[in-house]
Amino acid sequence: MEDVWVQADFDATTGRGALTARIDAPESAFPVSVSVPELGAEITFVDRAALDGAPIDLGEVQPWSAEVPRLYDTIVTSVGETVRLRVGFRTVQIEGDRLLINGEPVTFRGVNRHEFHHQLGRVFDEDSVRADLVMMKRHNINAVRTSHYPPHPRVLDMCDELGLWVILECDLETHAFYFVDWAGNPSDDPQWREAYLDRMERTVERDKNHASIVLWSLGNESGTGRNLAAMSSWTARRDPSRPVHYEGDYTGAYTDVYSRMYPTPTELATIARDEGDIFACAPAEAARVRSRPMLMCEYGAALGTGPGGLDWYDEVVDAHGRLHGGFIWEWRDHGLEVEDPEKGTYFAHGGDFGEEVHDGNFVIDGLVLSDGTATAGLVEYAAVSSPIIFEFSDAGLSIRNRAHTLGTDGYDFVVTVDSPSGGADRWALDVPDVAPGASRTVELPEAAVAARRSDPSRWLTVTASLRKGTEWAAAGHVVARAQTTASAPMRLPGTIHVSAVVSPNDDLTFPAGEFDARSGALTSLLGWPVDGPRLELWRAPTDNDRGLGAGSFELGAPESTDRGLGLIPGESSEKRWRDRGLHRLRHRVIGIWRGERTLRTDVAISAADKAPQLRVSYEWHDLDGASPLLVVDVVPSTGWDSSWPRVGVHLTLPSALEDVSWVGSGPGEWYPDMAEGAWAGHHRSHLDALNTMHARPQDSGHRGNVRHLEVRDAQGHGLRVLSGPRRAPGYPGFTYARWSAHELDAATHPYELPTSSRNHLYLDDAVHGLGSRACGPDVEPTHALWPGARTFSFRFERID
Repeated sequence: MEDVWVQADFDATTGRGALTARIDAPESAFPVSVSVPELGAEITFVDRAALDGAPIDLGEVQPWSAEVPRLYDTIVTSVGETVRLRVGFRTVQIEGDRLLINGEPVTFRGVNRHEFHHQLGRVFDEDSVRADLVMMKRHNINAVRTSHYPPHPRVLDMCDELGLWVILECDLETHAFYFVDWAGNPSDDPQWREAYLDRMERTVERDKNHASIVLWSLGNESGTGRNLAAMSSWTARRDPSRPVHYEGDYTGAYTDVYSRMYPTPTELATIARDEGDIFACAPAEAARVRSRPMLMCEYGAALGTGPGGLDWYDEVVDAHGRLHGGFIWEWRDHGLEVEDPEKGTYFAHGGDFGEEVHDGNFVIDGLVLSDGTATAGLVEYAAVSSPIIFEFSDAGLSIRNRAHTLGTDGYDFVVTVDSPSGGADRWALDVPDVAPGASRTVELPEAAVAARRSDPSRWLTVTASLRKGTEWAAAGHVVARAQTTASAPMRLPGTIHVSAVVSPNDDLTFPAGEFDARSGALTSLLGWPVDGPRLELWRAPTDNDRGLGAGSFELGAPESTDRGLGLIPGESSEKRWRDRGLHRLRHRVIGIWRGERTLRTDVAISAADKAPQLRVSYEWHDLDGASPLLVVDVVPSTGWDSSWPRVGVHLTLPSALEDVSWVGSGPGEWYPDMAEGAWAGHHRSHLDALNTMHARPQDSGHRGNVRHLEVRDAQGHGLRVLSGPRRAPGYPGFTYARWSAHELDAATHPYELPTSSRNHLYLDDAVHGLGSRACGPDVEPTHALWPGARTFSFRFERID
């Protein structure tokens, strides 16, 4: 047999399946039979004329979907040959502006995936690929775009078996013609027509029997032109059962779904509405693309720490039926592991091999590191992509099922009420089955409500976990989580009473600590050698801080916090911050005053050649006690016209304090716009596991909403930091690392970092968000850190 195609369709109305056999074979190969043993079905075609293309009803079947990947062994036998397939019954349809699979709308919560291994390069390794796909499933990812070529056939087998929707992309890209304004682009050159068609034909013919493939994609970033239109036309004739995708068809001239790369959420909402301009479209063309389903083939650039703002995208997609989700760029970093006797082991990227033309670390852009280590961005995407959404209200707990196929009867629901001091109470929650797309409100256990009400500092958590194990996760695996927390009200202390001005030769020794009389900085705290505090605005820029992407929301106006703002092209956040000297602030002591149990240091802070200034007061209270309180007051002058990376204090601690525990958001990283994947709890980590060592060093490891933090040595001794009163609501955060922000900033590879002799603790009142501006939008204005007056405090205790 020269070609075998068994198309398995599902009728969602009747629940019945049908097979259409398309077999290309000479007459000498007949009779040909197609059998599905599990269904007791066998169809025999006595000759070529019997293959009339009519579907054959096989009765009731269980359909294939990404959530229930039901496959049926199918055997095609001819004279002298047997072909074995695994088919899944499913139907892909477009009805108006809705993309339906098995009669139900589908939302892609997907990733772009390249064939890559940090040690093998592009050599295929089945075990590592399967581990990747299992990791995707465990993180609520339900779809893969095979960027930008058909993958190894076994990848598609595994997508069929594990359950992942697939956009199968043809191996076509002519991106470089963009830089010459598409002059000479083969996509519109008739001489290239047959070559284009050949690529698409080979793509479809090789992989057409896979149930997981639900759309064909013509290629990537190849401009537009008649050859792409010809590819689409051929594909629609050959396989009308799957829609055709191509992002470069901006006006919907020859594809079935409308696709965009890196739209902002605001632009996405405009596309979903029936008014407003659409990129590259005249009014009639805008109406045409709005008549079709829309998806994002790339968004959420995952370079370095981030991406931020995924929850904003999810809100917009959830609110509009025309929008069918998208695919994060991308799954894995593309760093090649290098073992160097002097530099150690690191992941090399563009420019590390002596090449003249390269993209630097722009290929280090995955939700997992080059070696497959999950990042906080992946955990965030899992939380944002949860199939179950919880919402708390006075009526109880609302449970919304966002799944495509599965009800909630396969989950166990648990309510937990935790205490900051330790301990937790648990209750099983009885939830009737909630069908896909439906919602139900249930009452929380009265005991849980009472426990939460009696102590506002406790937090209530609801989880949904697998009742039974699957191929990709064991029973008990959590797929959704939500919390309700409240900050206990705290008052700032009154005005500090000081009685003497300190001179440079004075002895500033208190029972709780020793201070340098010239700078007012600590030299020891509660018996530990500690340096600081020193106000810090700088962070080592992330890849998204350095990016230009779709532009910036920032106009230099702190009141610019409306989500409806458009983006302004221009400089990166990093450039704005450097131009304003935030990485080279100078600290000038105005005066030091002491009281009986108190000390206050006033400092003026500014960049050497810049007018904007900060006046900062460090107030120490109860220095004769065992738990001194530090109150930091920050007052900016006029003239600040940019966001700040952070605002907090920097202290250095002994390197032996490596055991870290805290009550707050965790266990992974937390930033204002990457906060869904971290939850309130009791967390513990080694210092080196707190931060993500990206191929290019940058800020990482921030934890937010921290009530208290403990750092200990191997003997269990150390320091405790408790969040004190502050002007802003909620709790502050911290970053704890072996290197300072400036040391991380100066390094382009991990091996360039200096040998660390002290640990660096940043106690942050607030930090700037992350965004995804390496290829997309800047930080959402509501998560940007704007200059302003701030007061925050911390209390310190010794741990013996």
